[in-house]
Amino acid sequence: MQTRRLMMTRSAAVAALLAGAGVLPAQAQAAWNKAAFDAKGIDDVLKALGIARPVESQDIVFTAPDIAENGAVVPIAASTALPGVKRIAFLVEKNPTTLAGVFEFSDAVETSVATRIKMGQTSNVLAVAILGDGKVLYAQKEVKVTLGGCGG
Repeated sequence: MQTRRLMMTRSAAVAALLAGAGVLPAQAQAAWNKAAFDAKGIDDVLKALGIARPVESQDIVFTAPDIAENGAVVPIAASTALPGVKRIAFLVEKNPTTLAGVFEFSDAVETSVATRIKMGQTSNVLAVAILGDGKVLYAQKEVKVTLGGCGG
């Protein structure tokens, strides 16, 4: 008879074997670029991230609501089928902290990310894709905020 204890023991053994073989992914870790997160404008963020001025692209699929009723929780997502994308960054033009997040990708994963951000007021939100060859592309959308989420 299969018991929960037996199943957990077997699952742990299988997980240990897979981890030893290098099949399981590594643990997710957060990186902190203090200068980029402290930057007060888009140009300052780009400089702190060490990237060139982005060029608008239709190859980035960026979704965000037209109107965010609560600026404390604004769902956004970006994806692209372009090869060689290493990072996707989200920038909010009129936020106290312009850089909302940076997500890094390897070639082994799909280049897609969804998250929630805070917005203090109506602003343009940019999804910036940084490719391995140095190209920087972006898509943007204006999101209207009815109730600010950055302490207001």
